[in-house]
Amino acid sequence: MPETRRGAAHHAPRPGGKLLADALVAQGVTHAFCVPGESYLDLLDGLYAVRNRITLVTCRFEAGAVHMAEAYGKLTGRPGVAIVTRGPGACHASIGVHVAYQDSTPLVLIVGQIPFGETDRESFQEVDYRRMFAPLAKWVTQIDDAARIPELMAHAFDVAVSGRPGPVVVAISEEMQKEMASVPDIGPAPVLPPHPAPEAMPRLMAMLAKAQRPLAVLGGSRWTAEGRAAIREFLVANDLPVAVSFRRQGLFPGAHPNFVGDLGVGADPGLVARAKEADLILAIGTRLGEPVSQGYTLLDMAGHGTPIVHVYPEQGEIGRVYRPALGIVSDLNAFARLAAETPPVRHPAWSGWTKEARAARLEQAKAPDYAGPLNLAVALQALEKVLPSDTIFTTDAGNFATWPTRFMHLAEGQDFLGPTNGAMGYGVPAAIGAKIVHPERTVVCFVGDGGFLMTGQEIATAFHHAVAPIILVFNNQMYGTIRMHQERSYPGRVSGTALTNPDFAKFIESFGGHGETVERTEDLVPAFRRAVESGRPAVIELVMNPEQITNRATIADLREQARRAAETAAKPPAGAAAATAAHGGTPGPAPRRIGPRNR
Repeated sequence: MPETRRGAAHHAPRPGGKLLADALVAQGVTHAFCVPGESYLDLLDGLYAVRNRITLVTCRFEAGAVHMAEAYGKLTGRPGVAIVTRGPGACHASIGVHVAYQDSTPLVLIVGQIPFGETDRESFQEVDYRRMFAPLAKWVTQIDDAARIPELMAHAFDVAVSGRPGPVVVAISEEMQKEMASVPDIGPAPVLPPHPAPEAMPRLMAMLAKAQRPLAVLGGSRWTAEGRAAIREFLVANDLPVAVSFRRQGLFPGAHPNFVGDLGVGADPGLVARAKEADLILAIGTRLGEPVSQGYTLLDMAGHGTPIVHVYPEQGEIGRVYRPALGIVSDLNAFARLAAETPPVRHPAWSGWTKEARAARLEQAKAPDYAGPLNLAVALQALEKVLPSDTIFTTDAGNFATWPTRFMHLAEGQDFLGPTNGAMGYGVPAAIGAKIVHPERTVVCFVGDGGFLMTGQEIATAFHHAVAPIILVFNNQMYGTIRMHQERSYPGRVSGTALTNPDFAKFIESFGGHGETVERTEDLVPAFRRAVESGRPAVIELVMNPEQITNRATIADLREQARRAAETAAKPPAGAAAATAAHGGTPGPAPRRIGPRNR
């Protein structure tokens, strides 16, 4: 073959659209999730040419497409790929980019763009994506020269998985996709992951040996099955109590004697109290963000309180909020393998500490005697017993999500996908994406009535691609989380949070799916079995008691708490009444505080 001046073999000219599709093949992409648009017709044609290599999943809404791609990224550890059109398409997709950013999920979003010759004229659907996505993505670029497609696409995939994983946005201008270029494809670079420094494990184990009440908190993304097994081996060998961070239930088996619960929204108050009592925190993979730290109240930011060992793949995240006693920069799976090979230092005091924490977890997972014919706690625990050991769970955001988190325990081979950024509308498309990636596994989605009607139309995508997730819709006829906060702050003043819903069973039946409505505790498992046997996408509506606003409180409880708080706030401080009487009048104004609080 003749050689070019750069020493690379000659390649036949290809249009940009074909180069883009071939670049995805070169990066090992197996699925791409899209809503089609005229801004990337040439890429669509390129994908037609590689349809035996890449499955193109046609979705109904851009947010749904990116959520499916994000679920792919969570399950595989490889960048999920979504493709959307310019302007409105990119704006709709942005919520999925935000999920991937806060969830540390590798993702590549490709956005069709206007012809670059029309830039800065406010052309039809023109958006500057570098400015739009800058706060939401690890890197944003635009390809205007077809010859640079292999280079920039390879870099996009490298960035998505490096350090702290996350989303990359690539805009592709319209006329560039027609431009011919003779360039080679570029595959992934064989990069070895970062490993702990030589002194990391000796220092960690020395700190562990001195602790009396240690607590491990697992989080993060891109864990492999081998990595999860290795970190479990290390934690169990040292008999440590193990909590998972917000919506990371799949990282440690819930039935294991060392599992003590999740630190996130709706966490067990007892676990939060124990975390505050701990004298060493092993934060492995978690950023220790706002949900995990209970609104940044759990630990001392300056590092003067409980010592923290923070293991994370990117140095810039270590100490960002909480100053650790020891920071270890490492790929999580590499750290887990090294930790599993390290001789344990089990301390006699830990056994009782771990057993107490585990007993507290089991106690708070007991199903209370809730009012009404459907006791969700009992029903979900009965469902747990009949689910396959490799079930994939997806969850939407909302108060309903705390029910399975509190009352169910994931098995070792099960996966749990949820938006740590609290994005409603995630659950249904994530379930469909998960089922497309793993059609052989049972996929169960937990979603509220509010979240379901944000992206529930994506169930059409499940039919189009012949996959059958099972969707459990928790229907309490309200935006439950906001109603909870409303009742705490403005009890009885219901504004903007009530909902009117369709018949969810008939909704899925209109597509040709299986629909059921469950109103009694004992009916959930039989309904679920019928849904599985139907072999079709299914929706099971759970008719909740609207009064039971959380799994720990009713609306009446919240109103009573608000009433008591108001009474306490209205009472004068101790001694104020006597002082008022002595001076023959009402208390004067409090002295004005001079300083930052009054500026």
